[in-house]
Amino acid sequence: MVRSLVGDRCSLLVQTLSEVIIACTMGLVIAWKLALVLIAVQPLAIMCMYCRRVLLKNMSQKAMKSQEGSSKLAAEAVSNLRTITAFSSQTQILRMLLGTQKAPMQESIRQAWFAGLGLGFSQTVLFCTWAFGFWYGGKLISSGQLGAKACLQIFMIFVNTSRVIAEAGAMTNDLAKGFDGVQSVFSVLDRNTLIDPEDHGSMKPEIITGHLEICDVYFAYPTRLDIKIFNGFSINIEAGKSTALVGQSGSGKSTVIGLIERFYDPLIGIVKVDGIDIKSYHLRTLRKFIALVSQEPSLFANTIRENIIYGVSKEVNESEIVEAAKAANAHDFITILKDGYDTWCGNQGVQLSGGQKQRIAIARAILKNPKILLLDEATSALDSISEKLVQVALEKMMVGRTTVVVAHRLSTIQSCDTIVVLEKGMVVEKGDHGSLLAKGPAGAYYSLVNPREPNNTGYMLD
Repeated sequence: MVRSLVGDRCSLLVQTLSEVIIACTMGLVIAWKLALVLIAVQPLAIMCMYCRRVLLKNMSQKAMKSQEGSSKLAAEAVSNLRTITAFSSQTQILRMLLGTQKAPMQESIRQAWFAGLGLGFSQTVLFCTWAFGFWYGGKLISSGQLGAKACLQIFMIFVNTSRVIAEAGAMTNDLAKGFDGVQSVFSVLDRNTLIDPEDHGSMKPEIITGHLEICDVYFAYPTRLDIKIFNGFSINIEAGKSTALVGQSGSGKSTVIGLIERFYDPLIGIVKVDGIDIKSYHLRTLRKFIALVSQEPSLFANTIRENIIYGVSKEVNESEIVEAAKAANAHDFITILKDGYDTWCGNQGVQLSGGQKQRIAIARAILKNPKILLLDEATSALDSISEKLVQVALEKMMVGRTTVVVAHRLSTIQSCDTIVVLEKGMVVEKGDHGSLLAKGPAGAYYSLVNPREPNNTGYMLD
């Protein structure tokens, strides 16, 4: 829309303005009397041409809109052809299609009446203005005040000019859309973000240990300020240790990941890295030490190699890429592919399976060599075989790094150093797998692992 406004529409406006100025000037020079009369009736001619164009354009748009229902049904029928054939529903589909055509047919008849009357009236008025111009020109010719050649010249100049003005007027809707588009673009460009990734006055550490603290945090998402996720939430995650966050959906597990990445700032409270408020760090520098592996890994429409090295700030050689892929249990399946590391992943990695995409995402995180590793449901969407391969890769990667794991599956979190059970934005239990299970049915973690126990209201963790 912006391009059409700046390019096509603006050029049309300049063309129209210049043509009007030149036409009026030429007309007044050639024969000022006839030119003044044609200029006076010009608005009528312009309005008639404008109405004709707008009527035809609206008719086309309304016809398309009225056909939407039948078009959707036809597209649905074609895409589900096997199911329709299997249930012998062809006759029913055709009957439904005929039913959806009744309303468009009635709308087309109604439009035809309006269009016929409107177009007929506009054409009548247009020809009347032309006839008036010829009549007055004929009077001037008969009285010897004007030549036939000059009369026809002026007449053709103003007829063409009115057509151009009408065309420009018919573009008013497109101009309005273009202006809206420009306004929205500049509103984004002029917007001041509350979290500045390029705050040059902030700290740029060379290295961090990875000690994380969330201290007395109150938080609600900007689009849902009335729903508080955390009310005085606190947690301490030791450097070099693995911490698992478990709990029912909506308990705030993924929100912890978002706060550590500083996708959001808490309303009240502090998130600390190595004992320093996360707001004191230069954000892009801090994120160089953090790697995120999410449930749905984001692969770009590029090669496997480009996806693995994505986000790495330093130059990497082929051996480093291969080592990262091996550590992620991805090298074997990559080498089997026809183009190896040059295999095209497709849009959002559509050419690869879920397990393959996940392992490439892990290889990307390994190559980054982060101090803080964030795993948000990294294995929940995988089958059992893919999960085992990904889990082995994750366990290798977690060694010596501060790791925060969000998971529902017991196999993913039972080997973690610390397991934190969240409920409604609060920490209700904390410990390792064995000590939490030892609390028995009264414990929240036990209820998650064994939801079938009497009086338990939790859900199955594994």
